[in-house]
Amino acid sequence: MSNENVKKIMDVCLLAGRIMMEAGAETYRVEDTMTRMAATFGIKDTHCFVTPTGIIMSIKGDNPTQLVRINTRTTDLEKVARVNHISRRIADGELSVEEADHALHELESSHLLFPVSYQILAAALVSGSFLIMFKGIWTDFLPAMIVGAFGYSALLLIQYYTRVKFFAEFFAALIIGLVSLLLVKVGYGTQLDRIIIGSVMPLVPGLLITNAVRDLMVGHFVSGLSKGAEAFLTAFAIGAGVAVVFI
Repeated sequence: MSNENVKKIMDVCLLAGRIMMEAGAETYRVEDTMTRMAATFGIKDTHCFVTPTGIIMSIKGDNPTQLVRINTRTTDLEKVARVNHISRRIADGELSVEEADHALHELESSHLLFPVSYQILAAALVSGSFLIMFKGIWTDFLPAMIVGAFGYSALLLIQYYTRVKFFAEFFAALIIGLVSLLLVKVGYGTQLDRIIIGSVMPLVPGLLITNAVRDLMVGHFVSGLSKGAEAFLTAFAIGAGVAVVFI
């Protein structure tokens, strides 16, 4: 196999891995997908090292090692599923290197997330549902929805303008605490603690915690610990934002 073909295969594998990591996939899933794709295209002896901030791929021989940076991370499991589908089509011999590259570039440029209005509505419904799950009263269901919608809107807005993750979560939690306190003060809400707890649940890094545990269980300690630290800092930012309201 020529060096040019090897480079194309590596580029396809790295692109697939980057899309998956940016969409919130587990580290071991990314490494397994990249290894399987390379093996299907005829490169058996590959080494992949994936972290939340970068992917390194190497092939035994004179081929140079390649590194791809991961600058942004979000939760878009639809993209993870579609990369897995492309990988399975490659394994079945349905896609060539060029076709796989084209399919991945199309997927990378696509916007599969729900519209912002849908996300805010979902956050509002989740906030009210969690309030009931935490044994809140039904009269606080609508206030929790309102607070959850305000908090998640603030999160999206601050993230868009600042690109600083923990900063956005801190101020979103701060706004949740202030709006909750205001609604209770004017008599529109009753159980302040339940309203706040239900409203911050859309901000909780559930997928990040799950991926950290799964990575640790399969031996990816660097990724597991780094994701765990990110989840801890996120939880701290949320707690600190709420705590500031009561200081």
